[in-house]
Amino acid sequence: MEGKQEHIALEGKGLTLGYFHKKTKKEILHGLDFRLFRGELTCLLGPNGVGKSTLIKAILGQIQPWQGSILLDGRPIESFNSEELAKRISVVLTDPIFPGNMTVGQLVALGRTPHTGWLGKLNPQDLEIVEKALADTKSSDLRDERLSEISDGQRQKAMISRALAQDGELMILDEPTAHLDLENRLEIMHLLRDIAGKQEKSVLVVTHDLDIAIETADRFWLMGRDTPMLAGSPEDLVLSGKIGQLLPSDRFHFNPERGKVESRSTLVADWVVEGDATAVFWVKKALQKAEISKLEGPVFVEIDPLSLRYKDQRFRSLTDFLDFLNSENLF
Repeated sequence: MEGKQEHIALEGKGLTLGYFHKKTKKEILHGLDFRLFRGELTCLLGPNGVGKSTLIKAILGQIQPWQGSILLDGRPIESFNSEELAKRISVVLTDPIFPGNMTVGQLVALGRTPHTGWLGKLNPQDLEIVEKALADTKSSDLRDERLSEISDGQRQKAMISRALAQDGELMILDEPTAHLDLENRLEIMHLLRDIAGKQEKSVLVVTHDLDIAIETADRFWLMGRDTPMLAGSPEDLVLSGKIGQLLPSDRFHFNPERGKVESRSTLVADWVVEGDATAVFWVKKALQKAEISKLEGPVFVEIDPLSLRYKDQRFRSLTDFLDFLNSENLF
């Protein structure tokens, strides 16, 4: 336990946060406790409106706790001035605004600003750090490309490179995979996991991308409405059923066998589907989505190649099978 204690980069104790609006006090979070560890990728998840942004603002020193404390390396966050925090915490926001004619190299070099000042000149050590940040994100070949002329995924890598060049021990990223395609979302999150593990940084990612977070995060912080924050490994939270805190309504549930969020269908289905287990699952998924409650006999399904038999007829795709059921007025 002592070894793990030494790896705490950020800690919240009895934290209560909120705002004053027109002399009215509005409490957002109460009695919050958390720990962020070096060398780990932590994902902060929760429905909109539960206070994720409020918590991040407090960590960045932008709002003061009403009660409790936030400790960065054991020191109260409010005891750091803005220059000190900029050297220790790097931030990647969802929609940063930079001139489109700025090059990737120029953007990444901005990460050295807390160390050089706005008018500071990059010394050889600064330039080396910038080059390493580009190399760590496999973006060296983009150094001279303009931000307006590269893809969203490449631009996000450039933003992460800038945060690496800032060289803080804590990195906070707000929805870094928003607006990216599946491959880029996976690549960005695996990149962040590598950065945390290999560079001993604490990486905190605010995300709604549960599937990819489960695949990449060392630890989850789960925030729900009217419930305390839950922390733990994704696998522990799945096995304990606590992952369900992310889905407070009865419409959806998390299927621990599939590792997916699924709808809670109210359909009372009278189906018999037999054959290859994977194919059976997807046939049932299609029948449920099409709201077919009853079949007049069993379906036999095999895969590679796909083959469905129903009522002495054979189908080579689920689309053809559903079209046939539609013609039979089973929808």
